[in-house]
Amino acid sequence: MFYGIIALIALGAILSGFFQVETAAAVVVQRMGKFQRVATAGMNFKLPYIDQIAGRIDLRVQQLALDVETKTKDNVFVKIPVSVQYHVIPEKVYEAFYKLANPKQQISSYVFNVILGHVPKMNLDDAFLQQSDIAIAIKDGLDDVMKTYGYAIDQALVTDIEPDEKVKAAMNEINAAQREQVAASARGEAEKILKVKQAEAEAESKALQGQGIANQRRAIIEGLKQSIEAFSAAVEGATAKDVMMLVLVTQYLDTIKEIGAQDKSNTLFMSHSPAAMGDLFRQLQDAVMIGQKAAGAGV
Repeated sequence: MFYGIIALIALGAILSGFFQVETAAAVVVQRMGKFQRVATAGMNFKLPYIDQIAGRIDLRVQQLALDVETKTKDNVFVKIPVSVQYHVIPEKVYEAFYKLANPKQQISSYVFNVILGHVPKMNLDDAFLQQSDIAIAIKDGLDDVMKTYGYAIDQALVTDIEPDEKVKAAMNEINAAQREQVAASARGEAEKILKVKQAEAEAESKALQGQGIANQRRAIIEGLKQSIEAFSAAVEGATAKDVMMLVLVTQYLDTIKEIGAQDKSNTLFMSHSPAAMGDLFRQLQDAVMIGQKAAGAGV
């Protein structure tokens, strides 16, 4: 009976020495208060009553989110959200457990130090443009510092730069004004191009119109020439001058007829007696003679 009790106690003690470590975790084992070893994932054993579990270390990636408030070179107060992702180096669990009591506090202090050393030297616009440079400076600096304590920095992200609400509203107004200026310039350029194209089209139209008028006049002259030749051949003794005057009178009468056919024209009855027609003929003849004299005089 006595030995049975002792056996049960011994068995319970042995079984209490077994412990399990989860994946992506590590357990620090101490013997009589002194570091003994690091237990990794799986089933492990420690000496009962002699070895103790000092602590568990999570090897997964962890994230620390911070909001850093500072002032830029042009005296604008900004809030900068920063996210730092880090993990314990499996080979340096001892350093992570014994050398650094509060890793989050250490990381936070360094992030504040880097941002306060960079952003106050920049204008607000430069800070927006150099977000990635600030993040790189944080990561590189933290890597060097935290490796000593068994931590690796996976990523440092400056997710945004948030100025004061009044400053943000003013920036939006400036951006809106600039966009309106660009749009107005684009509209002006489009109108300019349209006017140029219209002018080119109008010039081309007038050129074609002038060409048509010239062709029409050549055709009229050719027709008059043929009419004069035919009339001279048919009427004995008629000169080219007589035929020309007859054609002019005919064209004059046709023009009067066309004017009278217009909707808004007024009809005026003129004398159409032979004497009146003769007078019209003489007036046209005199006009032609005056034109010929002027041409001969070089006027």
